[in-house]
Amino acid sequence: MTTKSHQQKSLQIGVIHLILILGAVIMVTPFIWMFLTSVKTLGESTAIPPVLFPKSFQWSNYSKVFLNLPFFTFYWNTFITTLVKVVGQLIICSLAAYAFARIAFPGRHFFFILMLSVLMVPGQVFLIPQYMIMKDFGWLNSLTALIVPGLFSAFGTFLLRQFFMTLPHELEEAAKLDGCNQFRIYWQIMLPLAKSGMVALAIFTMLWSWNDLMWPLIVNSSPDKMVLSAGIAFLEGEHKTNYTIIMAGSLMAILPMIVIFFVFQRSFIQGIAFTGSKS
Repeated sequence: MTTKSHQQKSLQIGVIHLILILGAVIMVTPFIWMFLTSVKTLGESTAIPPVLFPKSFQWSNYSKVFLNLPFFTFYWNTFITTLVKVVGQLIICSLAAYAFARIAFPGRHFFFILMLSVLMVPGQVFLIPQYMIMKDFGWLNSLTALIVPGLFSAFGTFLLRQFFMTLPHELEEAAKLDGCNQFRIYWQIMLPLAKSGMVALAIFTMLWSWNDLMWPLIVNSSPDKMVLSAGIAFLEGEHKTNYTIIMAGSLMAILPMIVIFFVFQRSFIQGIAFTGSKS
C-alpha cells in the first residue's frame, strides 16, 4: 500500500468517525437537556433565552414526582404489562415464525403474506375494534386490556422467521433422524440458536410497550391501572405546566430502557443484522 492510498484511507476513516461522533452528539443532546431541565427551577426551565445550566441543582424535583403521582403504582403496572407482553410475543411469535420458516404446509406463503399485510395498515385503524372487544369482555380499566392486544406481533413473527431461515437444515434433519418431533426440534435446537433474534424482539417489544401512550389512555381511566406513559401525561396542566417535574418523571421512566439497551445491544444489533439475510 502506497503512502498516498494510506493517507486517503485514513482520511476516509477520520471523516466516517467524525460523522458518527456528530450523530452521537445529536442523539444524546435531548437526554442531556432532559436531565438539565429536571434539576432546574421552574423559572429557569421557561427562561428566554434558555438557561443551559441551573444555578443550583434542584434534586427535590424528583421527589415532587412521587408527591404529584402514584409513581410506584405506574412503575409496577408498566413492569407487569411489559413483562407479560414480552414473554407472550417471544412464545407466540417464535412458534408462528418457526412454522412459517421450517414447516411445509398448504398455503404457507399465502398465510405469511396475509399476516404481513397487517403491517401495511396503520395501527390507529384497529383502535375502535379492539376497544369494542375489550368492552364486550368487560376488560376496560384493567391491565388485561393493556396486555392481550400486545401478545402477538406480525413484525415479531417476520423478524424471527427471517432468523430461523438462516439456520442450517442439516440440524433439523439430524434431529429427525434421532427421533425428535417438530416441537422438540423447535424448543431444544432452533430456539437456543435464535437467541440473538429473540433478544432483538424482546427489546423491540419492551420499547414499544414501555412507551405506548394512546392505547392506555383509551382503555384505562383509573389511576390504579395507569402506566408510566399515560400517567406522566397527567403532569401537563391545562393552564400551567411544570416542565421540571415532567422531565424528572420522564427521565426516571426511560432509565430502565436505556440500561437494558446498553446491556443487550450486541445481541440486539446481531439480531437486526440477521433479519434481512435470507428471504
